[in-house]
Amino acid sequence: MNLAETPQPPLYLGMAMWANNDWRGSLLPAHGDASLADYARVFNAVEGNTTFYSGLPKAETIAAWAAQAPSTFRFCFKLPGQLTHAKRLREIDDEFARFVEGLGPLADRLGPLMVQLPRDFGHAELPALAQLLSRWPPGLPCAVEVRELEFFHKGLAEQSLNRLLISQDVDRVMLDVRALFATPAGLDKKLAAAQGEKPKVPLHVLSTAVNPVVRFIGHFDEAINAARFAPWIERLSLWIKQGKTPFLFVHTPDNRQAPELARQCYNRLAERVALPPLAEFAGDRQESLF
Repeated sequence: MNLAETPQPPLYLGMAMWANNDWRGSLLPAHGDASLADYARVFNAVEGNTTFYSGLPKAETIAAWAAQAPSTFRFCFKLPGQLTHAKRLREIDDEFARFVEGLGPLADRLGPLMVQLPRDFGHAELPALAQLLSRWPPGLPCAVEVRELEFFHKGLAEQSLNRLLISQDVDRVMLDVRALFATPAGLDKKLAAAQGEKPKVPLHVLSTAVNPVVRFIGHFDEAINAARFAPWIERLSLWIKQGKTPFLFVHTPDNRQAPELARQCYNRLAERVALPPLAEFAGDRQESLF
């Protein structure tokens, strides 16, 4: 399960899903059944949000993903909410072991498995996280996303969290919602829904291991996105030059524009550090025929 077993690109780039009907005719083909393979022709990583809500997929589903995803692709599944939120990481050893075992067919294509913690999971519960990380399977990358505000005050809670992650070679997920909350939602229902779903937490930029994970939540306004992403260009470039391999996941409020925003971010970063060119979107290839 070690990422080092396959030559890594400088950066893994993706979104929260690989199939969205709104992407037909742009990222995905306009007709036919959109597949993981269509998405993976352009992007080399994806957040696995489905596991957070539904747990481990069926064995045949995982086998199908394994057949479609190239060896250079990385799935960054989230630990099921049943373990992180319902049980709050307590007495989950057997369920966690079954979850990891079930992902076996994708073992060589697993990026950081993300542990997204509840908004009220604070300093007092860090021992439960420490116990989980102490038993984490060797070679399986891990990233932790916290949302409790005491982990963003640079005090004892945050210091304890960061020390724990560094000691276990675990990355801290950096959730950047600055663009999303840059303007009030007003009457925009989609923006209001996105702001209601995402936690309004400060951004602390810190790489605690070798695969920094950035979740960049954009806005509908392109100028806002460009301004909020600009500082990331310098930081991502620095990490890449240091030999780290970042994971960048790009969202927009309804994710309709997420592929194009991801491409724009990637191309801006490519002006600062050597990156392979992204493949064309399916819609770009179609337009080139005429």
